[in-house]
Amino acid sequence: AILFYVFWELSLVPIYFIALIWGNGDAEERKKAVVKFFIYTFGGSLFMLTAFAYLYTKTSSFLLDDLYRTTLSSQEQFWVFGGFFLAYAIKIPLIPFHTWQAAVYQKAPTAGTMLLSGIMLKMGLYSVIRWQIPIAPLAAKAWMPTLLGLGVAGVIYGSIVALRQKDLKRLLAYSSLAHVGLIAAGAYTLTLDGLRGAVLQMMAHGFVVVGLFFAAEIIYRRYGTRKIAEMGGIRTQANVFTSLFMIMVVASVALPSTFNFVGEFTVLYSLYQINIWYAILGGTTIILGAYYMLKMFQQVMLGETNARPFADVTFNEGLILALIAGVLFFFGIYPKPLTDLLTPALENILTQINRFN
Repeated sequence: AILFYVFWELSLVPIYFIALIWGNGDAEERKKAVVKFFIYTFGGSLFMLTAFAYLYTKTSSFLLDDLYRTTLSSQEQFWVFGGFFLAYAIKIPLIPFHTWQAAVYQKAPTAGTMLLSGIMLKMGLYSVIRWQIPIAPLAAKAWMPTLLGLGVAGVIYGSIVALRQKDLKRLLAYSSLAHVGLIAAGAYTLTLDGLRGAVLQMMAHGFVVVGLFFAAEIIYRRYGTRKIAEMGGIRTQANVFTSLFMIMVVASVALPSTFNFVGEFTVLYSLYQINIWYAILGGTTIILGAYYMLKMFQQVMLGETNARPFADVTFNEGLILALIAGVLFFFGIYPKPLTDLLTPALENILTQINRFN
C-alpha cells in the first residue's frame, strides 16, 4: 500500500512540469490550471493515505493480501471507502470532482494530455477495482445507487458540455469525461460483466483517446489553431489522415467491430442487469457521442476548405495512427485473448467482494 501511494504521488511530478514548462497559452493561466490540478489530486490522495494508515492499525501490514483478509465493520468500511473514493473520484474524474480536467487538458502539451487521458485517469479506475471495492465491499454495496448515479451523471454532463465546445481539445476532454463516467458505473455494478466491461473499456478508451489527441496535434501543427471553426476541408488535401482520423472517431462512438464497442456494450448490459434506467441513461453516451463527434468530423474534415495548405501525414505519424487503428479493430473483432486473461482475476475480485454475503 505504501509503495502504491508513493508511486501514485510521483506520477503527478512529470505531468506537473510537462504542463507547466511546455504547455500552451498564457503562462499565468497555465500555471493556475496546473496548480489547481496538483492541489486537487494531492489533496485527495491524503484521504487515501489516511485510509491506508487506518488499515495498518487493524492489520499491522501494508500488504494487499493482508488488507484483503481484514474484517472491518460496516461503519469502518464506510470511512475507509470514503477515503479511497475522494482520491479516486478526483483522479478519474467523476463529477463534481472534475473541474481541474478541461483546463489542464487544454493547457498541457499534447504529449501531457495523452499521458493524462491514456494512463493517469486509468489509475483511478484501476484503484477502484483493485483497492476500494474489495477492501470495503459492504460500503460499495450500500453506496451502489449513488455511485452508479454519479457515473451516469458524468456521461450525460460530459456529453452535453462536449456538444457546446468550439476548441477541439476541450471537446475531446469532455468526451473523455463522459466515457470514464460510464467505465466507473460499470465497475460499481459489482458484477463480473460490469468489472470485465470496465477493464475492457479502460483499455479501449486509452488507445482511442491517445489517437484522437494525436490527430488533434497533427491538425494544430499544420493550422496553428485548435478552434474547430477555423478548420475545414482537410479531406481534399489529406486523404490518408482523413481515413485514419475517421477510424478514431467511429471507434470513439463504439461502432460495432471496434474495441470500444466490446467494452461499452458489456458495461451497458451490466447496468441493464441492475436497473434498465441506468442502461438507458448511460446509453446516451452513444447517441450524444455520435452526434458531437461526427459533427466535429464533418466540420474539420468535410467543411469548407481552409485557405491554408494541409500536408498529409508523414510516415511516422501515419504509422502511429495505423497501429492504434489496428489494435482497435483487432480486439473489437476478437477480444477473447483479453477476456480469457481478465476473467480469472476478476472472479477473484468478486469472491473478495462477496465474502460478507
